[in-house]
Amino acid sequence: MHDARPSLTAYRVAVRRAAHQILDDPRILDDPLAIPMVSLQRADIEKERDRRSRTLRAFVALRSRYAEDELARAVQEGVSQYVLLGAGLDTFAYRNPHRGLRVFEVDHPATQAWKQQHLNAASITIPKELTFVPVNFETQTIGDRLLGAGFDLQAKTFFAWLGVTPYLTREAFDATLKLVSSMLPGSGVVFDFAVARSSLGPAEQLALDALAGRVASAGEPFQLFFEPHLLVEELRRMGFRHIEDLEPAEMNARYFSNRVDGLRISGGLAHLIRAGL
Repeated sequence: MHDARPSLTAYRVAVRRAAHQILDDPRILDDPLAIPMVSLQRADIEKERDRRSRTLRAFVALRSRYAEDELARAVQEGVSQYVLLGAGLDTFAYRNPHRGLRVFEVDHPATQAWKQQHLNAASITIPKELTFVPVNFETQTIGDRLLGAGFDLQAKTFFAWLGVTPYLTREAFDATLKLVSSMLPGSGVVFDFAVARSSLGPAEQLALDALAGRVASAGEPFQLFFEPHLLVEELRRMGFRHIEDLEPAEMNARYFSNRVDGLRISGGLAHLIRAGL
């Protein structure tokens, strides 16, 4: 992440969410604001038609859907705050169906300024329940920045941390989970993570190398990888009691079964985790 410009990977993620609204039927994520948010062009759509792009698009749509599904359950159990860590161009706050839910978008200052330009260009109103929280994940304390923005430490809170952890140092990752684990019982987090190369087969290692090369060329290299079972053990030691670790086969069974268009996740490069207190 460069101080002077927004995240390029955040833009590609937003394009894939928008393309999902057009290319995939049925959609697993209904996001009518995704297209105006990025001013989707024909060239963007054409790039999304190849197999590699379709697989990445499936994962991008699925992880947002999963986070929003888990948030809905958490709201039913008393959660009143939702924190998007590394919000990028996510549109949840502008189509929030949960009355009274406060939303905090945490992201790098350059990316947030860029997002607000996109919102203005798309004539999307910023709701009163939303607070922008600019933060550099590597040099600033997220908890302090949230408190300064009116975040309530005594309220049950749900965190979404999507498309972020592979780019972090281990220290930044641990500090963020420490914050989440300090919240009231009933709070929780959904995040995705990159699987350690040693846990992948030869074809998956090649796919990882290719993807890592692309994001590194954009100036946002992968840094952090995990062995799934070891990460689950670490989360339990931190006090998380309700943990679901979704690997690609489980994601496909839950969200992409019985489709005729072939949309699904391939390979095992990433998992999704839901960890609750």
